[in-house]
Amino acid sequence: MSINDLQTPYAVPLPQIPTIPIADSDQLFPVRRIYCVGRNYSAHALEMGHDPTREKPFFFQKNPDNLVVGKDFPYPSLSEDVHFEVELVVALKAGGRDIALKDAPGLIFGYGVGVDFTRRDLQAEAKKQGRPWTAAKAFEHSAPVSDIVPAERIPSLAQKRIWLEKNGKIEQDSDLDHMIWNVPESICELSRQFELKAGDIIFTGTPAGVNSVSVGDLIRCGVEGIANLSFAVVEGVGLEGTGA
Repeated sequence: MSINDLQTPYAVPLPQIPTIPIADSDQLFPVRRIYCVGRNYSAHALEMGHDPTREKPFFFQKNPDNLVVGKDFPYPSLSEDVHFEVELVVALKAGGRDIALKDAPGLIFGYGVGVDFTRRDLQAEAKKQGRPWTAAKAFEHSAPVSDIVPAERIPSLAQKRIWLEKNGKIEQDSDLDHMIWNVPESICELSRQFELKAGDIIFTGTPAGVNSVSVGDLIRCGVEGIANLSFAVVEGVGLEGTGA
């Protein structure tokens, strides 16, 4: 029996809770919110025309149901310039407000790799008009993600390569050590603006080399020693592919 079969006061059926598989487990990680760290690698800040100095980090959000797990990426409408951005993904098992730096690692459930797809032309227009980036970032299927690997299997993030290739050619190739704000620092800063909770995931920023995709492209990406992810870019919003 599902929760929707029970007698409840809900006027419409409850939406499904988005989940991410946990590696080598039958359990699923339920996703509450998706936070993203903007311009968190110096080289990417430069390629986007911004100062790469260590200023306060800023954050934006995607919607939990933007996640894509085990399926291909359908090219979205309203855009002719959709960019990939490979990122380390962090999943939280607990949260809080104004989290101390020393406490941040203990809140991490696990790690994965994901792609923050961006409708770059819509983002550029929003920036020009001083408007939010929501339509550019939080659209359907905009967040392909791998399985989550429990943190106890990852003793350190130091010197781990993060990379993405398109059609067999490396486009992004960096190291997690090149993040301007490391994972515990990002968690602390984020907790000053939002109350974090179990089920939150954080896309931690992308290195340089972001570029556009077209229908038919094959994307492969990963974070060394953590997770890999591959999928095709397919035609049309709402289509589901095979993934890999």
